[in-house]
Amino acid sequence: MITTTLEKTTTTSKGVLSQMSTMDHEQVVFCNDEATGLKAIIAIHNTVLGPSLGGTRFWNYDTEEEALHDVLRLSRGMTYKSAISGIHLGGGKAVIIGDPNKLKSEMFWRRYGKFVNSLGGKYITAEDVNTTTSDIEYIALETKYVAGKPILLGGSGDPSSVTAYGVYLGMKACVKERYGNDSLESKKILVQGCGQVGEHLVDLLIKENAIVSISDIKEIKIKNITSKHKVNVIAVNDIYDADMDIYSPCALGATINDDSLNRLQCSIIAGAANNQLEDEIKHGRVCAEKGLLYAPDFLINAGGVINCYLELDGYKRERAIMAANKIYDRTLEIFAKAKKENITTHEAALRIAQERIHDAIKLHSRR
Repeated sequence: MITTTLEKTTTTSKGVLSQMSTMDHEQVVFCNDEATGLKAIIAIHNTVLGPSLGGTRFWNYDTEEEALHDVLRLSRGMTYKSAISGIHLGGGKAVIIGDPNKLKSEMFWRRYGKFVNSLGGKYITAEDVNTTTSDIEYIALETKYVAGKPILLGGSGDPSSVTAYGVYLGMKACVKERYGNDSLESKKILVQGCGQVGEHLVDLLIKENAIVSISDIKEIKIKNITSKHKVNVIAVNDIYDADMDIYSPCALGATINDDSLNRLQCSIIAGAANNQLEDEIKHGRVCAEKGLLYAPDFLINAGGVINCYLELDGYKRERAIMAANKIYDRTLEIFAKAKKENITTHEAALRIAQERIHDAIKLHSRR
């Protein structure tokens, strides 16, 4: 069976502070409002480079432990995403526990906005899985610490198109590294997850005459794409065995794991999902050993946070696209560093992000 759910936590026996210490988090806030049914966790990983920014994920988690593990890992990823992108933000994330189809309402989101506002700008929220610009509009009624606002409110709107553009550029850099030129024409690409980012990515791939396959657990998302493009539809359980050159995970995390790596026959992994490697060290090394070129997710999916960052200072889409364009060269830089230092591509990206954070810490200590 294919794993399409969240990475299962292996740390349920650890307390909250122990998990925070392991991942080096600054703060975790638990939010509860009985009147609206709101149950949320906001995790602030690191604010050395600036206030933490990260989307709010709304998911019907099996357990609170799973939700905690997810938000801790996602917020840490946001720190590295901002650091490697050269923007002045730290890493944070929020998760809301429950069924979005049952709980969403104006008062629900406004109550959540009050919780965000209580942090005084240390955390800035935005869209993520199952949250939309309409939801952000309600949150913005209670706090100014929000990005991804509707265009009519002076925001940038849904940042998913810029996220998809960055993934597209990262994918082209992978093809350049592997094949000598960056054309995606005739490349067989499987996009796993056809949400907003996945759909925008498919649009870009079709324009370049790639041979695109798609898969998703929701039929409506499949229809959104098949109604406008000729693509192959792959059953959820058949993804890892499909004939492809590039696997592009664009749903939830941890799909690069023991099972998938024993089955994947592609040469490149480049997608929008966060935390694609179930075990960052182990599975990063297995990818390298198998000759699978892995584009670090927190590098190539950074278009969204770049877009949100630029919204904080008066948004212009041209600036966002120009900033996202740097993802192509940075991806090639990561590959060169990995080869030179004989490390995995994930380790190479992580080192660059951590070096920037450490440099900022040294700068602050001299003041």
